[in-house]
Amino acid sequence: MLKHLKTITLIAVSSLFLAACSDSETPKVGEQYQPLPTTLSQSDIKPVTEVFSLTCGHCRNMEASIPELEKLTNQEIAKVHVTFNDQAQVAALIYYAAVMQQNHKPDEAMMKDLFAAVQLGEGATMTQQQQAIEQAFTSRHMISPYSFDALQQKALFRYLDQAMAITKQGQFNAVPTFVVNGKYEVLVGGHKDIQDIADTINFLLKQP
Repeated sequence: MLKHLKTITLIAVSSLFLAACSDSETPKVGEQYQPLPTTLSQSDIKPVTEVFSLTCGHCRNMEASIPELEKLTNQEIAKVHVTFNDQAQVAALIYYAAVMQQNHKPDEAMMKDLFAAVQLGEGATMTQQQQAIEQAFTSRHMISPYSFDALQQKALFRYLDQAMAITKQGQFNAVPTFVVNGKYEVLVGGHKDIQDIADTINFLLKQP
């Protein structure tokens, strides 16, 4: 009888232990992700979308990890530039000027140059920053946003309007972050590394 009791107890403890391990590996609401206040359905929102700003140092650091994250999730990660303040709105115009001319997604080298130009550093003048931004475009035989004509400016502001709508509806107040299926926001600060972020994204991709 005692032997059977020990066996039952061992099975019960093992079950609890396995359940605890399973629970700890499952992303949690409020820690690794949260539902968005409203589902985003704009054309810029893909299964996985990074929400970022060229003005954000953390976003600049994240940029180097995007290719790895795409491999780990088997997803091409789209981008939306936030517009939650005046500085971010100006940076959004610069980003979407590149979007318009690089097949809707600036390449890795272009993103690196845009981050560097917008975050030129303390002590840089507005003239120096504008020159750096223009150089990122003209060196690729692209039109600088400072040289857009009226039609190009109109198209550019359509991109900005959509980014503003997404920022408002998603109520984003920190970047970088990732939106999954237009329904969930990944809380980047709740993860220890890129693999951890990828695990949460993969989990959310399977959610209804």
